[in-house]
Amino acid sequence: MEAALKSWDETTRRLVEFSRRTRFEDLGARTHHEAKRHLIDTFAAALGACDEPVCVMSRALAARYRADGEARIWGSDTSASAEMAAFANGVMVRALDVSDTYLGRSRGHPSDMISGLIAAAELARADGRTLIEAISLAYDVYCSFCEHVDLNAQGWDQPVYGVLGCALGAAKLLRLSADATAHAVSLALVPNVALAQARRGALSSWKGCAGANASRNALFAVMLARAGFTGPFAPFEGSGGLWDAIGRAEWPLPDEPLISSTHMKCLPVCYHGQSSVEAALQLRAQANVADIEEIRVETYGAGVFMMGSDPSRWAPETRETADHSLPYCVAVALLDGAVTEASFAPPRLHAPEVKTLMRKVKVAEDRALTDLYPESAPGRVTLVMRSGQRHVAEIRYPRGHVKNPLSDARIEAKFADMSDGRLSAAQRDAALQAIWRLEALADVRGLTKSLAAPAAP
Repeated sequence: MEAALKSWDETTRRLVEFSRRTRFEDLGARTHHEAKRHLIDTFAAALGACDEPVCVMSRALAARYRADGEARIWGSDTSASAEMAAFANGVMVRALDVSDTYLGRSRGHPSDMISGLIAAAELARADGRTLIEAISLAYDVYCSFCEHVDLNAQGWDQPVYGVLGCALGAAKLLRLSADATAHAVSLALVPNVALAQARRGALSSWKGCAGANASRNALFAVMLARAGFTGPFAPFEGSGGLWDAIGRAEWPLPDEPLISSTHMKCLPVCYHGQSSVEAALQLRAQANVADIEEIRVETYGAGVFMMGSDPSRWAPETRETADHSLPYCVAVALLDGAVTEASFAPPRLHAPEVKTLMRKVKVAEDRALTDLYPESAPGRVTLVMRSGQRHVAEIRYPRGHVKNPLSDARIEAKFADMSDGRLSAAQRDAALQAIWRLEALADVRGLTKSLAAPAAP
């Protein structure tokens, strides 16, 4: 293998060698189990979003692209070319903002890659063991990059590391050689260095599509490499490579799988708001909303930056902006006693009582809470009443955090709830059985078949 990779820069060589070392039997039972949990969680997020306008558009677009090797569009009776199925399914994964999260120097949603990995597995007719390998590998690449490289602060977005992780996982599924895998890495990275504008200011539908597009482009890069296309040989260390663009970074790859270090969500809200919204929900029973004088939301710096530093967060006009707005999410939690997918529908988004309560919200960084991040994702809410009384709640580890994990039963319940109306009970049971026994599955298409449902594309 060393001879095959001698032309490549150091980081590309290390990534390919790491990929070749990732083997199902070496990952351990905990990682096998976590991969299954994250599959269930990801399918839940996607199936719950099937009727969102951006998802309907994505399925309609994908259905126009047919190929000899196709992949299933989840929750429908439609298939499409593998890369377009990866896009459509990935858009569904992110649309409701209930998918998983990793927090480090950079941050993101590693399950964005799963749509591309499943599509690659279908294309390759891969077995469940190889899919588990690919998921673990992709998460290790994605999460280790987040852990060590501060990319987001420099104006670059999550697809930079998403396209790398997904390309390596897909290359494993499609059994590319070491040299072809290196070309896939290069062809994934060089054309796909994405801008953080996708997550700044008033947010558009692209906020939830960027990761899906990375999976699409990763799979296309792997298909290019498999067909014999070549990529630049120094995509990281070379002149004009990634380190030239962002500054030289140290990026050690993990000794232990990182999928167990990713957080899940119970609320359809940006992860930086999970604790503050939980705190607001705790306080609702203690106070009459009509008697609130002021609402103080204190959290860590990254949370303030993402959810409380831009004027758009006090006047959200889109679902994407609202679920990244601390004032909006906290106000709805206090008014309704719950934050659900319906909380972001236009009638609630423009409700006068929500806007009135939002004007009472003040968001500030607490340096002591910033010091706890990213090991913790803390938030504190203080209700100052007209009487002068104060009610305070602080959450450090929201439900789904690795230090407050969801049980298997809770993840199954999330899947059942979010797939209700899209899959039958028999289909849900078949999908869960296939996932929990994934290592025994001879062909991943047996799993995706259970996710089919009659639906307009």
